[in-house]
Amino acid sequence: MLFEYILQLADNQLILAQRLSELCGHGPALEQDIAITNISLDLIGQSRLLFQYAGKLDEQHRNEDQLAFLRPEKEYRNLLLVEQPNRDFAHVVLRQYLFDEFNFLNYSGLTNSKDEELAAIATKSLMEVKYHLRFSKNWVLRLGDGTAISHRKMQDALNNLWMYAGEMFEKTAIERDLVKAGIAVDVEQLMPTWKESVMSTLKEATLNIPEGGWYQSGGKKGVHSEHLGHLLAEMQFMQRAYPNLTW
Repeated sequence: MLFEYILQLADNQLILAQRLSELCGHGPALEQDIAITNISLDLIGQSRLLFQYAGKLDEQHRNEDQLAFLRPEKEYRNLLLVEQPNRDFAHVVLRQYLFDEFNFLNYSGLTNSKDEELAAIATKSLMEVKYHLRFSKNWVLRLGDGTAISHRKMQDALNNLWMYAGEMFEKTAIERDLVKAGIAVDVEQLMPTWKESVMSTLKEATLNIPEGGWYQSGGKKGVHSEHLGHLLAEMQFMQRAYPNLTW
């Protein structure tokens, strides 16, 4: 049960890191290119800590590399949001911001987990998470309340990505049990604070929330969009072509 939860956390960091790594050398400016690459490296580091811990709990005795690179698509438990493609820079920063607000709240709560190793990982990662949030929030504000073109692109990104935000607060049966045990964070309880922060930022950025309360889900259960398969094909190529490679 704890193993599945740790994988869920690790997969979010790993898949988003892979998405951001695709932009290395393709950022809109050198400073942003380097910043996005550094965020990707931070996320990889966080995922490694989680995969290493998961490896200690795995009944199949898989190591971090095997857990990261040798599972089939349906065994990944990441949010649908983080696997969405890099359509343009607006999509990149809006996707990052929606996740960062959640990630900050989730990791803040995990620092108080009764599982000491998980709490230590969250504490170590939190400073990086705070920087990620500051970076993405500033760009949402800058682009949303910028030129007519940047505003339009940010609104398009919001229209496309908003449907994936609700899944972050969908609590699985495993999470319910771990919340009762004092190990996991109750993600349902995070929604009001997340929504208040996000609404405030989007309002300042002059962006409008899409109408309707419907949202996409399935990632936590291993049901993914078509984008994840393509991402994994690239991400897992080296490990499958040259077995036993290590990070």
